[in-house]
Amino acid sequence: MKTDIKSMNLVELTDYLTVNGFEKFRAKQVLTWIKQDARSFDDMNNLPAKLRDFLNENAYLASANIVRIRRSKLDDTVKYLYGLYDGEYVEGVLMSYHHGRTVCISTQVGCKMGCTFCATGKSGFSRSLTASEMIAQIRSAEIEAGERISNVVLMGMGEPFDNYDNVVRFLRLVTSEDSLHIGMRHITVSTCGVVPRMKDFADLELQCGLSVSLHAPDDESRSRTMPINRRYPISEVIEASRYYVRKTNRRISFEYALISGENDSDQHARRLAALLSGMLCHVNLIPVNNVTGAGYQKSSIKRQQAFVNILSHAGINATVRRTLGSDIEASCGQLKRNFMKGDV
Repeated sequence: MKTDIKSMNLVELTDYLTVNGFEKFRAKQVLTWIKQDARSFDDMNNLPAKLRDFLNENAYLASANIVRIRRSKLDDTVKYLYGLYDGEYVEGVLMSYHHGRTVCISTQVGCKMGCTFCATGKSGFSRSLTASEMIAQIRSAEIEAGERISNVVLMGMGEPFDNYDNVVRFLRLVTSEDSLHIGMRHITVSTCGVVPRMKDFADLELQCGLSVSLHAPDDESRSRTMPINRRYPISEVIEASRYYVRKTNRRISFEYALISGENDSDQHARRLAALLSGMLCHVNLIPVNNVTGAGYQKSSIKRQQAFVNILSHAGINATVRRTLGSDIEASCGQLKRNFMKGDV
């Protein structure tokens, strides 16, 4: 198997090259070419032919090439279909806010979690992405948009903490000067509640954001829509969330998809307020988006506001998230990999 050198930092790449008989300074040259978006080792024309031959034979340059673009007619949202080196595909979304451009990237091809309101899991799971493939999604979006990406959210296809090691490697790489040098505080990682990894992540004390997909205030409601709750019940998810806040002193976000008749009653809101009482947190309320076969309906505007009012009255910071890109299936829960055949 060839080596993914774009997932290496400078120290690792230096070790890799020196062990194979090349000078230390060559690693910096290779990284410079990578930052300049070199598409092949043969493009690296200041490297000796012997090194280029070695890299061609033993390594590869990971990519996430945009093979399809859909642009929303409702807002400035853009959805990308990325083609990977092995013929797999993932989706990503570029969004415009007053503070700049945010890209939502994928961490896996498909997802194992099986949340009933999410299209990604319905298309099956293939594999996890490497750190370099995550970075490549950002860089491809920057090139296509013609401007720098200011914020990154790992909320696309896949469960980031089911690909924990690669996600942590991505975070350390993408924030370095040898890569895209995006500030850690401009990156948010999302999880559906993989409790052991939430605690591991807290222990790293990184200064990026953490967002937890909660979507219900009790085990009975949550287990109906999120199978992972049977493994990590809501009490453990909340305990891990509080642990994260204590370790990092950073506010945690909770995602809550409002589903009419399922989790949007006043009682649900009061339970949620009690569950989060005293925690440094913010609740993002998301009117559930249309997912083929799910049969869910979004809560009415009146019900959304009532839910917000109950949380706010209890001292819980909460807002209803603005829906972006719904006409191109680019909103939360709508990314999928089921249109690969014959539609690229």
